Amino acid sequence: GIVGKFMYFLPVTLIITLFASLVVAFIINPVFAVSFMKRDHEVKNQSIRKYKKSFIVLGIIALLCYAFSFKTATAFGLGNFFVVCILLLVTIHYAINPLIHLFQDGFLPRLKSGYTKMIHYVLIGNRPRMVLVGSILLLVISGFLLFGLRTPKVDFFPQGDPNFAFISCELPAGTDLKNTDSITKILETKVYDAIKDDTAIIESVISNVAIGAGDPQNPDRTPQSHKSKITVAFKEFEFRHGKSSLAVLQKIRAQVTSLPGTQITVEQERGGPPTGKAINIEITGENFDSLIAISARLKSTINKSGIKGIDNLKSDLVLNKPELKVEINAEKAQREGVTVGQLGMALFSALNGNRNPSKFRDDDDEIPINVRLAKAYRDKPEDLLNLILAFRDMTTGQFRQIPLSSVATVKFENNFSGINRKNQKRVVTLGSNVVSGFNGNEINAQLKDLFTQIKMPDGYEIKQTGEQEDQKETSDFLGMAFLATIALMFMIIVIQFNSASKPLIIFATIIFSLIGVFIGYFVSGDKMIIVMTGVGIMALAGIVVKNGIILIEFIDELIARGYKTKDAIIEGGATRMTPVILTASAAILGLIPLALGVNIDFGGLFMHGKPNMYVGGESVVFWGPLAWTIIYGLVIATFLTLVVSPCLYLMRFRLKQKQVHRRLRKKIVNGEYFKGMED
Repeated sequence: GIVGKFMYFLPVTLIITLFASLVVAFIINPVFAVSFMKRDHEVKNQSIRKYKKSFIVLGIIALLCYAFSFKTATAFGLGNFFVVCILLLVTIHYAINPLIHLFQDGFLPRLKSGYTKMIHYVLIGNRPRMVLVGSILLLVISGFLLFGLRTPKVDFFPQGDPNFAFISCELPAGTDLKNTDSITKILETKVYDAIKDDTAIIESVISNVAIGAGDPQNPDRTPQSHKSKITVAFKEFEFRHGKSSLAVLQKIRAQVTSLPGTQITVEQERGGPPTGKAINIEITGENFDSLIAISARLKSTINKSGIKGIDNLKSDLVLNKPELKVEINAEKAQREGVTVGQLGMALFSALNGNRNPSKFRDDDDEIPINVRLAKAYRDKPEDLLNLILAFRDMTTGQFRQIPLSSVATVKFENNFSGINRKNQKRVVTLGSNVVSGFNGNEINAQLKDLFTQIKMPDGYEIKQTGEQEDQKETSDFLGMAFLATIALMFMIIVIQFNSASKPLIIFATIIFSLIGVFIGYFVSGDKMIIVMTGVGIMALAGIVVKNGIILIEFIDELIARGYKTKDAIIEGGATRMTPVILTASAAILGLIPLALGVNIDFGGLFMHGKPNMYVGGESVVFWGPLAWTIIYGLVIATFLTLVVSPCLYLMRFRLKQKQVHRRLRKKIVNGEYFKGMED
């Protein structure tokens, strides 16, 4: 669907990057290791002179950049960059390297020793089972805390402070353009009053009347004289200096709601792919009059229910669209020898034009000519009745001219704007946006309860669609995709280990990693974004699986070397602790800038000394939920990989031993064990 097309680039980028990393790991890294890696004692004893060549090369490049800095500021910035590189090398030698050696020679050995003691203690007796039971209880408790005590708010796509506010005004269909324009000017005045204290964060205010005045999410190029739209564009996040554009939008909403005879909606632009409205209710059936009555009753019921957060619920069915109806007197038309088709074509040509009777040619182009009545002769119904119809009478063969009034009358009526169908059934839709500060899922849940109390006639149905339908479809898909992900990874690991039980040990840590996700969202109180949180859990599963493979594979290697199983588990955990912790730490630290939205202008930093650093912005609204999901899960999953996985491995070994002993006892009891043996 459309959500899949929107998110397509994230998995594709990851797949391409991971394939590239395989090439780097198998080909480039070994070459670099041979060429540049040195023994620890050699690195520790090196002096600052080892950077002599680097200092000379970087210094020359920096001087050349400064020499050309009079031509462009970029050259000056590059010069500063290479000077910073020299300072970084000095910092690495005198500050960072000593800290690295202190970590490697001091903290890491103590951590490894403490972990060895802990894992040795945990693997005694029934303690592995207690660790497993404790992990299961922690998963249940964390799930209860999040979904039982503090149910998180759930959104389809993340929404932050808006960059645009749209004030849409709709008057009765057929309203004259001048009247719509005058109402829009009144609306403009109200908007300016609402934003007068916040002009520092506003880029522009633009009004559209008739053209470009439709729904901003589903733009319609057709001019509609009864519609207008005012767009308030806010400055970028970094230039708002902490002011909230959402607060400005709420001021506008409070200011413009008091215009009688108009339907006014105030909304912000929506993030993610275009979907239906947050609240979208479809009533389907066969009889149109019944649909109109049901939709009116349903709208009244919703408005009286007291459900908060619904912003101007309205129907897509317009019942008062004005029409000018031309009624043909069939008897008179037949007597005069004119057909209904001829009358219709004459009216169409008079109002819309007889297209392409000829072309205007100049040196370059051919421009089609469109001929119709002048504006002064097509604005009034009586002028249309005086329209002269020229035709050839097919009975007599004579060319005749008669006025339209001799065979037709004109009257004004109201009619439907259009009849919509879905799956061959007529449908009327009630739609609304959600007021800022309210959650669409919570409102839809209340509406769903309300609909169960409404009795519908046979053949008629109420259905919640729009964003809600897309959200359910995406949730179902992500669930199936997660299961498919697990199945594919399981197959690969079964092939790698030639065992079905070892992959289960690894996948247990994936399930337990949800403990971190649940606790993280419970403590932070953040919204759970269906798409981004779902993708984050899949990414988390990939990292957890990799760490589990690293650990289990090395334990198997030690057993193959002759280690006893328990000793292999302890030694394998202690040895693989470093890469597991470093993998998780690198992922967590790498995701923190994305989670917080740390923005630095490196160009401004090197060229002008102004980094323009700030935290937040549009990127953190979208990518923050994904980053935090992975961070929350990894914090717990790393510990579980190093503790729970060894316990599960030992339990698997003991269970396998019991099965072997059981089969051996059975053979001894049956006498099969001693068959073929001599006394």
